[in-house]
Parts: sequence; C-alpha cells; structure tokens
Amino acid sequence: MFDSLSDRLNDTFDRLRGKGKLTEADITSAMRDIRMALLEADVNFKVVKEFVAKTKERCMTAEVMESLSPAQNVVKIVLDELTEMLGSTESKLVFSNRIPNVIMLVGLQGSGKTTAAVKLAYLLKKQGRSPLLAACDVYRPAAADQLATLGGEIGVPVFRGDGAHPVDIAKGAIQEAVDHLRDVVIVDTAGRLQIDEQMMQEAVDIKKAVKPDQVLMVVDAMTGQDIVNVVSTFAERTDFDGVIISKLDGDARGGGALSVRQVTGKPIKFVSMGEKPDSLEPFYPDRMAKRILGMGDVVGIIEKAQEAADAEQLEAAERMLREGFTMNDMLDQMKAVKKMGGMKGILGMLPGGQRALNQMGGNLDEGIFDKNEAIIMSMTKEERLRPSIINGQRRARIAKGAGVTPTEVNGLMKQWGEMNKMMGRMRTMANQAQAGGKKGKKGKKGKKMRMPNIPGLDAMGLGGMGGLGTGGPKSDMDLLRQMEAQMRNKK
Repeated sequence: MFDSLSDRLNDTFDRLRGKGKLTEADITSAMRDIRMALLEADVNFKVVKEFVAKTKERCMTAEVMESLSPAQNVVKIVLDELTEMLGSTESKLVFSNRIPNVIMLVGLQGSGKTTAAVKLAYLLKKQGRSPLLAACDVYRPAAADQLATLGGEIGVPVFRGDGAHPVDIAKGAIQEAVDHLRDVVIVDTAGRLQIDEQMMQEAVDIKKAVKPDQVLMVVDAMTGQDIVNVVSTFAERTDFDGVIISKLDGDARGGGALSVRQVTGKPIKFVSMGEKPDSLEPFYPDRMAKRILGMGDVVGIIEKAQEAADAEQLEAAERMLREGFTMNDMLDQMKAVKKMGGMKGILGMLPGGQRALNQMGGNLDEGIFDKNEAIIMSMTKEERLRPSIINGQRRARIAKGAGVTPTEVNGLMKQWGEMNKMMGRMRTMANQAQAGGKKGKKGKKGKKMRMPNIPGLDAMGLGGMGGLGTGGPKSDMDLLRQMEAQMRNKK
C-alpha cells in the first residue's frame, strides 16, 4: 500500500546519510521532500503541514545538528513523529461486564463492513469468545445472504430477522445471544454510496436502541483524500470509538488512512491485509511506522511464526534433530510459510524487504510453493522419508510425474541437502552439549535442546531467521556458538 511513500522517504534518508554533517539547508531540503512524499501519498494537507513543522523543529536542534550521526537522528525523529501521527500505542477493544457485549460497525457502502464483521468474528472466536453476527443491512441485495455464507465458513451463526426493521433486527440479535449464551454481538449496519441523512439517522437509531460497547467505523484505505470528510461526519453523528482500515493490501497510495487518527482523534484498532478471514490484524502504530520507513516488522514475523507453530511442529523439530530432515518436513514448512502470509508477506515485514520487493516490481513468484509441493507429492513414501536414495532415474520419473524438468527437481534436492547438512551439524552439537551436561552435574541429565526455528523459512532458503523471538540464535553459526557456550558453562 505505502510502497511509493516508503521509497520516497528512503531516498531522502539516503541523501542525508551521504553527508558527514548536516546544515540547516540540508534539513530544509529533506523536510520539503518528506512533505511532497506525504502529499503525493494522499495524506491530508493539514496533517502534513503539522507533521513537517514538528519534525523540522526537532531536527534543527543542536543535539541533532552537531551529533556524530545526524542523519540517523533525523530518521529517528521522523519515526517518532510518524508513530505519534498514527496513534503512538496499540488501542485494544474494550469489553464491558455485560453479556453480550455489542460491537457496531458503520461506514460507507463498499468500505468492506460485511467482510470486516466476519473477520472480527473470526478473530474473537480464536480468542475464545462466542460471537454472533447481526445482519442489519436490509437494503443491499443479498447482504444478509453474504453474511450468512461467510459466517458459515468460519462457524459463526448469523441472526437475520428477514423483513424486519434494522433496529428490531439488532434488538433481536441481542436476545438471540442471551438465549444461546453468545457473549459478543457484531452488528453489521447498512452503508450508502455517499453520506446521507437517512443512513446516518438509522445508524444513530440502532446505537440508541442497543447501546453498543464499541462503535467501529470501517474505512476503505483506497478512498483517498475524501476519507477525511467521511470520518469527520461519522465522528460527529455516531461518535465512533475506533477505526478498522480495510484493503490495506491494495495498490492505492493509502495516505488518507494515515490521516484518520490525526483528523478525528479516534484510534485505528484493526487493519485488514487480505481477503481471508484471518487477515484482520491489531494495529500497532510503531510497527506500521517502521514498515513505512523500510525498517520492517520483525516482531510481526515472530508473532505469525508463533501462531503458525503448534505442539506437533515442536515434536517434529526434535525428531529432525534426531533423525534428519525429510521431504515431508520440507512440505510441512512450505505450508507453514503459506499460513504466515507467503514469502511476499514475510519479506515485506523484513527490514528493507519492502524496498527489495519494489525493486523487483512488487512481484515474487509464490508459485514455487505449488511447484515444489507437486515434486514432493510425486515421490514415493520411501523417497520422501529417505531422499538420499533418489538417483538420476528416480529424478526423471519424479519430474515427469510433477510436470516439471529434472533441473527443477535437482533444485529442490539441493535445498533438502543443505537443510539436512545443517540438521546434522546441529544434531552433533546438541549431543555434545547434552553429554557435557551429564559430565558436569552428576546425577542430572543434560538439558534437552529444542531447535529454534521459524516454521517454513529454512525450507525456502531463509534459515538465517531461525530463532528470532525465541531468545535463540539468528543463524547456523550463532547456534553453534550458543551450543559451545552452553558446553563451557556446564563444564
């Protein structure tokens, strides 16, 4: 979404880093470039004016100008101010003690309210709650059918109340939740092509009738500058509590979304980064600011990896240390990468990753997953468990079965070979560390070591990411050094 803005800002920072000492003219020029980059990204003019003024004032201090690394200080100031503009800290949903809690969604037609309602229900269900969806959009054709279909896909019931007034449907949904022990009701209200009095009054009436604990406005990230007028009107009439930004994975400039918090004072609570039910994410201003400035979101990668990991994968990691890396393990890790958002999603969250993607034209061939999966599925059970037995004749057969060339099979075999070698080195060091523990403390067994790993990255040639967020090593060599240190400590 913010690819162009990120590139423009990084070009500005690169020019600053090329100077040993910054002058007032350098700062002024950099602020001019930042102002143009923000305006071209559709950030509101008043927001840009205030942002640049505050940033320039902080950058012109002697503490920055006379420091040993003034360019880095400027980047830090821009990061701080951008984070402040986006809301400083995460704003979580606030639940009351009453049952059920009611969350009401408002917004224009086409903003993505219905899909946002389903994604929010999916998120709350994962957190252990029992949501109920209320279909209060009685005007858009098949709106209730769409909500019922999507709700059915994630296992969340939908209260329709066909033919009734939206206010009555909302009330009926709450009673339904009480009767069936549902602790959250998500009210999907109607939208219009533009702001009109009838729509606003209906939203006000529903709010008065059900007294929601949270009113969230769904905003299309691709709306542009007009987003400011829309959110201002809704804030005045419905006094919403927070914002869900949808379609943040689109290719529009998206700067209007950055203006929402500053214009209304209302926090951004969630962002939608895709079409799948699990694509709704809590909004972290600091992480978004870092991604815009090309600093990545490593914490986000760790959280996705932890979510993708489960007990079976931890057991598989220990088995790999004991027995080696099989093709079945590689297939599992590729599936884990898909679950984490694919290589494009992961790379975009790495420092400098979004810029690298932009330089590649924003394209990354995710089809390699499907191709490698087809190759593995063309192997026999024995070949998957013991890939070392695959000779030239077998490779030709596998290539024919998968519809690929023998060269592509060779490429996958090379990846497997590198991973298997690494597992061998790790297994050796783990055994040595365990043996050292037994010698050092009589009667106590050596500490059993888990393989620090982000599922799926190693299989795709990103093994250097292993251990992030686990307190473990960040590369194969770091792992060996850590094991050696553990051996020394135990001795």
